[in-house]
Parts: sequence; C-alpha cells; structure tokens
Amino acid sequence: METQDTSRRLSGVLLHPTCLPGTPGIGTVGKQAYRFVDMLKAARQSLWQILPLGPTGYGDSPYASFSTFAGNPLLIDIDMLAERGWTGAVDTAPPDYIHIEGNVDFGAVVWWKLPLLRSIAASFLKTASADDMRLYRDFMHDHDLFWLDDYALFMSIKDVYDEQARKEGVSGARWNNYWPKELAAHDSQALESWRAAHTAEIDAYKVIQFFFFTQWAALKNYANENGVCIIGDIPIFVAPDSADVWSHQPLFQLDENGQPSAVAGVPPDYFSATGQLWGNPLYDWDAMRKTNYMWWIDRIRHVLSLVDYVRIDHFRGFEAYWSVPAGEDTAVNGRWEPGPKHALFNSIKDALGDIPIIAEDLGLITDGVRELRDDFEFPGMKILQFAFDMNEAGQDGMTNLFLPHMYVPNCVVYTGTHDNQTMQGWLDRACDEEIALISEYIGGPGALFPRRELCRRLVQTALASCARFAVIPLQDLFGIGDEGRINTPSTSDGKNWIWRMESGMLDCAEQIQWLRRVSELYGRNLSQK
Repeated sequence: METQDTSRRLSGVLLHPTCLPGTPGIGTVGKQAYRFVDMLKAARQSLWQILPLGPTGYGDSPYASFSTFAGNPLLIDIDMLAERGWTGAVDTAPPDYIHIEGNVDFGAVVWWKLPLLRSIAASFLKTASADDMRLYRDFMHDHDLFWLDDYALFMSIKDVYDEQARKEGVSGARWNNYWPKELAAHDSQALESWRAAHTAEIDAYKVIQFFFFTQWAALKNYANENGVCIIGDIPIFVAPDSADVWSHQPLFQLDENGQPSAVAGVPPDYFSATGQLWGNPLYDWDAMRKTNYMWWIDRIRHVLSLVDYVRIDHFRGFEAYWSVPAGEDTAVNGRWEPGPKHALFNSIKDALGDIPIIAEDLGLITDGVRELRDDFEFPGMKILQFAFDMNEAGQDGMTNLFLPHMYVPNCVVYTGTHDNQTMQGWLDRACDEEIALISEYIGGPGALFPRRELCRRLVQTALASCARFAVIPLQDLFGIGDEGRINTPSTSDGKNWIWRMESGMLDCAEQIQWLRRVSELYGRNLSQK
C-alpha cells in the first residue's frame, strides 16, 4: 500500500462500471458512475474496486482483452460525448432493442455501439475545434509509441480478417493462424503498406481511445476529489489474440510462426482432477530480464495512471508458473517453472518507486510466494466466504486462514470476489453445519441466525476485522442472491459478466446509512467527510 495509508483503515465497494444502471445497453463511465461515487461518499467509503478496463473479446471477459493498455469502448458514455459537441450530426439514439435497465446483452451492445463510435470518431476528426484537436494530439503523443499505434493497427487488421474468416466459415481465426505471414510477423514494411491503405480505420480506433481516456480521467479526478480511491485490476497473463502478444512476440514463449510453445494454467487440485487450462501464452522471462522488464514497467506505470491501487491477478505466477505444453487438452501434463520472483519487482520499484499493489494470493500458496509478497509488503487477499465452507481445501477447524481472527493487518478482506457466488447465494445453498458455524462465530455459542440475516452480519464482520482494507461486492451489500453472480469460472453460457444493478440502489438511503454507520463504528474511512 502507499505509505500514507499504512495506518488507515479503509473500506469500499467492488463494482465494475459495466454493472452500473440507467444507460443504454451497458454501464458506462458517464453520469451514473458519478452518482455511484456520490453514493460511496454518502456512505463514507474510500475505495471503489473495479475489474480490468480493457476492450473485451470473445466471451466478454474483462480478463481476456484485446489489449492490456487500451480502454473498453463499450464503457464510453455517448451522452457525455454529445455534451462536449464531439458527436457532430451523428444520430446517437439507441435502437429499440437496446434497453436502459436490465442485464447486458453484449451481442446487441457491440452491434449497435461500436459502429456508432466509429461514426462519431470520423465526425470528430472533421469537425473538432482547434482546442479539442490539441487535446487529441496530446493524447497520441503520450500513448502512441508504447501501445496506441500497435493497438489501432492490430484492431484494423483484425476487423478485416475476422470478417473474411466469417465469410469463409473459419472458426477460431487469430493473428497467428489466419493473417498473412508478413502482417502476423509484425513486419514493418507490411505494416506501413497496411497503414497507408487503412488510415481512416486506424485513426478511428485512436480517437475512440481518446474518448475513453478523456472520460475515465474526468471520472477518476471526481472520485479522488471526493475522497474515493480506485482499485484497478490486471491479470498476470494477457490474451493470446491481443495486440500485446502480436506486437511483442520476442517477449513470449512462441515459435517462429507466433504459435505458443507452452501455455498457462493451474495444476490438478482438490477442485479439478485435470487442473485448469487457460491457454494464455507464457512470458519468456529471460527475454524480459534482458530489457530490464520494461514491458512490465510500462504496464504498471500505465495502469497506475488510471487507478490508485492495482490488484494483480494470480500473483503466485511471479514466483512459479504452471507451464503446459501447447496442444494439450488438459493441464495435467504441465510442470512448475520458476518465475522472475524478486528481480521483476525490484526493477519496477527502481523505476516507479513504492508500488501500491494488492497481491491476489489465493489458491496454492507456497512459502516462496509468501516471501515474495511479504518482502515487498504487498497486502494479500482474504475471502470471508472461504472461511466457513466445509468443502474448502485445506480447512483445518478454526485455524482456517480466511477466518477473521487469523488475519494480519496488511491484507484486504472481501466477502467474496467476482468469481464467487454472491454471499447471499452461497448462504442460500450452505449446509446446516455451515450456517451453524457462521452463527456461532458471529453471535457466540448457541447462536443461530436466519440465512437472510447472515449476509449483512458477514459484511459487518469483514468491516470489523483487523484488515486495513475491506471491500464489499455491491451484491453482498444489498443481499442479492445468485441472480447477481457476475462470473462462473470455466463456463461460457452467455451468463457471465452481464449483471447490472438497479437504478434505485444508487440512492438507497437505508443501505447507505447502514454502511456509513458500520464503517464509523469500526474506525474505517475516518478522514471521509
């Protein structure tokens, strides 16, 4: 954590901007996001945690983005573009099939919003004022060289060959198995020829990113001015079909054709006899080391320009990662390979100073992972839902490390994460033994609480703990059941990432006052006014 926060007890809410209500098709970083900041301030909360902000690809997962540097165009607020005069004469009215409330229909939103943004971008380049064009050129100056140009090139090429693959009935087309060899190889001469022939498309992608970064910067500034810090999130690995891998092929374990020689996953465990095969290309850490880990330094610097803290997903992969030979159907035949360990974070610290990182240290955690985390004083994560699960691997009576009495202060406690059931959903399905254990833990020997009452009591337990940061998913704050679950890992049934809150939650006085009072009671957010 940052030095100034080491003695402060803070709390806040986990909610991705896509989940915000009251905007066409999907939550945005527009006025409803500002209302959410106002809600946090009214409840005297100092933290807003989000998921990765990158443009989502197939499956709509923010953890599988076309770029780890770019922003998600779907989060851009059209009304705010219009207020700045950036939409010109473009008709921005959403079609009838785009709804203001209710779950996200990603297919419908993409079909409507991305072409609309391209039209607005084209209009902007023709009609923008001199001051606005100066802002745009400044944005390109700050971002072009280390990610923006490659991202815009990648997406413009991808659009053409994805459409060609669709017409030919080819599935699974990617840059490394379908594009012409010279373009796939990131050949400079081939890219210059492409750039000359597709200037309008490339420029549109850059303008759309300008829109996103302008709106996000204004929202972050508003949050900070109102005492709210933003916790961002980056996955340790990047998507195989991404500008990141395509434009930095020597930094990944790829063959001469850009195909991965090994991919990421996790080994078989209590929960899965075959492990998890994620399929992300693995880093060539020797090649990274020869550049003094500059790509990672750029990545961390960039995300910290967008947020105040960053949670790194699958932190244990820096100590050792599970390497699965390419072509395997499961993760069974993988093996542990050493990660960069301290060398990476020493380089990042030398370049950026103290880094406000939260380590996602869930799963199989070794002494080496704990040493890496603790040597840099990164707080780990505690998931309260895991504390009372009788099926949780490693459960050992009342010494389960997720129980609040086992915490150390330098940690972040969550009732649950984006990958869990909501707390109320879990309670609704918990066995009687688990309900009895929770009740006794909270209320003392012989206590037994109704399941509908336990969710709020567990939120209070998290806030009461010694953890310096406490973050509550909004669904748990409102006691929402499994209908509010945001993601079920290893599934792709179209039900992930789609949940949105109801507009009335933004000014629900009862919940706001309760959260405010409990936070005050347990000494959190005392600097909030």
